[in-house]
Amino acid sequence: MFDLRLVVVRWRRFDVTVRDAPFAPLLAALSLTPSLDSYGTQLGGLSNRPMDALAVALVAVECLSLAVRRRWPAACLLLVSAGFAADQLLGYHTVAGSALPVALLSAGSYLERHRRVAVVASSAGYGLLVAALEDRGATESVLGFVTFYLGMALAWGFGVWLRRFRAAEAVRRRQVAEATRVAERGRIARELHDVVTHHVTAMVVQAEAARCATASPELLDRTLVAITDTGRRAITDLRHLLDLLNPDHGTRAPAAGDLRALVERTRLAGQPVRLTEEGDPAGVDGDAGEAAYRVVQEALTNALKHAHGNNTAVRVHRGPSEITIEVDTDGPGSHATSPRGSGRGLAGLRDRVGVLGGELTSGPVADGGFAVRARIPRGGPS
Repeated sequence: MFDLRLVVVRWRRFDVTVRDAPFAPLLAALSLTPSLDSYGTQLGGLSNRPMDALAVALVAVECLSLAVRRRWPAACLLLVSAGFAADQLLGYHTVAGSALPVALLSAGSYLERHRRVAVVASSAGYGLLVAALEDRGATESVLGFVTFYLGMALAWGFGVWLRRFRAAEAVRRRQVAEATRVAERGRIARELHDVVTHHVTAMVVQAEAARCATASPELLDRTLVAITDTGRRAITDLRHLLDLLNPDHGTRAPAAGDLRALVERTRLAGQPVRLTEEGDPAGVDGDAGEAAYRVVQEALTNALKHAHGNNTAVRVHRGPSEITIEVDTDGPGSHATSPRGSGRGLAGLRDRVGVLGGELTSGPVADGGFAVRARIPRGGPS
């Protein structure tokens, strides 16, 4: 099947001279077509002269120079202008004269240095051409000469506008790229915070529990195994996260279907957690699934930090259009074995959920516990 976009992409890979080349022979062929003889630009009103070998040479100079109109715009303008002047003075009046506005537009758009010199030189050259035409008996009025000059100046001005437009677009793209990099760094920082805080908190709590289990070798062994498993899980999650920085590696974001494993690891850290799920976790992936996982993870991390040992209830409902999450923790908990937090986790998640068009609230409740509520649209922001 023909794919136009693929053709365009491949065409743009060629050198700029190769891409500019097809127009030159096309214009030359039109200029040498007998039916179009003497139908080109006629400046000065001199009598027409039949095509000959010199005319063919002038057509070649004017048209083929356009192949380098972007690579060497100054050389292109000089050659085309000289060919145009000879074409008008000798009275050939070929279609190749149309190359002049193209060369002026290209020079205005792609000439990097000495643009003012090019304008002055071109204007002076035009003045000399007008004087030479008058010397040869030109019948063109002053208005005609001025009109032609303004038309060529318009071509140059349009090229200058294109140049400025490209420069502004390049600046805009750099700004967008920088904003994207900043947003990506922020997202990775939030992911690092979520992963490291959750696993390290669990390991600290488990290590504190191990100190109290020295009298029971069996309990101590289970606690140390839990610490080991938590550490391995932390390393695995960090590897997946750091893969985001390497475009050659695939990434795997946590899915809502991993919640049971997350809850089980939290239980091993000594936090009693009850999980209630509604709806099919299959198909809940992408940004919504990842955000749901992070909400539950951060809520359980807070429970470990600030309410260690108190009952925590997690309810997840996966509806057709959104995911709702409720995490309730009883009582103030034991702070003696809980590391304190910075409070950045839930604030970052609130921003993350908001970007998807949802909302997240958290805070103490009337019975002295703590609640986290989240609503995450499955289709992104509406």
